[in-house]
Amino acid sequence: MAKDRSQREDYTAPLRRLLLGALLLCLLGIFLVWRIDSPRVERFRAQVTDKVVPSMEWAMVPVTATINLFRDFQSYQRLSEQNRELRSELRQMRAWKEAALQLEQENARLLDLNNVRLDPQLTYVTGVVMADSGSPFRQSVLLNVGARDGIVDGWAAMDGIGLVGRISGVGQNTARVILLTDAASSIPATIQPSGQTALIAGDNTAAPVLDFLENRELVRAGDRVITSGDGGVFPAGLLIGQIAQDPSGRLRVRLSADYERLEFLRVIRHLGNEQIDTPGNIVTTDPVDNGAAQVVEDEEVVDG
Repeated sequence: MAKDRSQREDYTAPLRRLLLGALLLCLLGIFLVWRIDSPRVERFRAQVTDKVVPSMEWAMVPVTATINLFRDFQSYQRLSEQNRELRSELRQMRAWKEAALQLEQENARLLDLNNVRLDPQLTYVTGVVMADSGSPFRQSVLLNVGARDGIVDGWAAMDGIGLVGRISGVGQNTARVILLTDAASSIPATIQPSGQTALIAGDNTAAPVLDFLENRELVRAGDRVITSGDGGVFPAGLLIGQIAQDPSGRLRVRLSADYERLEFLRVIRHLGNEQIDTPGNIVTTDPVDNGAAQVVEDEEVVDG
């Protein structure tokens, strides 16, 4: 046994040395090949690397998936934040849109007020409707103009299109407007093109009644109704509305003023029609003087 072990060691020792020397020579050769700067050697090194070095794609698959999952989570967080910001901006834009629509409507009504054509001799004061005291028994609105602005009881009030009512009660800073639809309102009017005169009487409905019409046969639905100026309360020519007929056959007036949106009213300054107190002033003085001279001559002839 001892002899066999010694013989085995005698064979293995030189073989180990031989293998170690070969390994060192290979490592030295690899080192030298890796250090040589030559295009051919470089191509050889690339080929050796492609053949020897194993592919690591299978090992990078879970790492790449984890990185992509982390990136997707970060992207989801950013999208969630952007979504919240966009929702907040959308709410703000809706509020701005509502404010813009209100301003647009207000601007349109103010433009309507400015575009109404009136007699150049008539001036006006524009007021804001502060309160609406409409009820089944009384329909009126309150304006923020009053005696300090020169408002006088009885003056006409218009919106951007037609007549709304008349001033009935003036305070220092406010004034009340009785609407044409109020039961206490009666307005003399003229119907065009027939020229018929009538009385617009309110009955607490949206369309006042047309009373005291001279000849109904000359009036048609759709005829224009304006103020006549009779009585000196309202100036003539203010638009009231159009003729309409209710189911019972009674004539009414479809008002041109928008009673659903009374925000601004124009109070027309009207001092009434000029009245002639001394009719003799309309006769020229020259004919009077000639007549007096003729009377004097006749008296001289009689005396003679």
